[in-house]
Amino acid sequence: MSTPDRVAAVPRPPLTWLYVPGDRPEVVAKALGCGADVVIVDLEDAVAPDRKEYARAAIAELLADPVTAVPGAVPVHVRVHGEGDVRALTGLPGLSGFRLPKITHAVSVHHVAAVAPGVPLYPLLESALAVEHAYSIASADPAVRGIALGEADLRADLGVREDHGLDWARSRLVVAARAAALPPPAQSVFPDVRDLDGLWASCVRGRGLGLLGRAAIHPRQLEVIERAFRPTDQEIEAAEEIVAASAVEAGALALPDGRFVDAAVVASARRTLAIAGRT
Repeated sequence: MSTPDRVAAVPRPPLTWLYVPGDRPEVVAKALGCGADVVIVDLEDAVAPDRKEYARAAIAELLADPVTAVPGAVPVHVRVHGEGDVRALTGLPGLSGFRLPKITHAVSVHHVAAVAPGVPLYPLLESALAVEHAYSIASADPAVRGIALGEADLRADLGVREDHGLDWARSRLVVAARAAALPPPAQSVFPDVRDLDGLWASCVRGRGLGLLGRAAIHPRQLEVIERAFRPTDQEIEAAEEIVAASAVEAGALALPDGRFVDAAVVASARRTLAIAGRT
């Protein structure tokens, strides 16, 4: 009898990443209870220059709060404005990661990793040069846990008018992340918080490109994003059938309907079940 496939269960990846302005700590505190998988406190674009010092101090106070650091609480990432933010926030118990804007070279990642030892890093690629260096950035340091596009700046840099004009860059990021053994990138924000139909259509397109999950700028976007990136009932049923079959017989096998299944298909099925929260 063949040895069963004993691949470990895949943890459920985050699907929703909610940006909140760092100079409004009361909004950050409220965001922690709105259902997002990750809350991203923005100290960069969302904060006016004359408010940045206040924002840094306010978020440092929030992240030093033991309640924020409770195991199982919503992870809090901070999109930093510069090295001052990195130094001020590193080591605080409520910090789960840094989002690094406008990264163009791996050397910038090395520098932050040295300043913030042990903190997970998420570089944001926002220019043509950054996209060209996608793999070197993604693989720059073990502290890098994910990469993503900053599409507003990238669109301006490339002079792209139509949304589909960024599809190649999105696919490039998906490939770079996979080559560096990172999770699939989350999709960039959809700027019109009122157009939920447009958000849905954009998420479906992004999912088709291999992106997983999406950043949001308003809580009303979260349910649409979650629904768009969660597997359908049919996808879950098919994945459960594949995983069940792999537990009986290891290696390549044929399902009763004639479909051929190998290790790569089984791994994909396990990821599907993880996204659905079934493992």
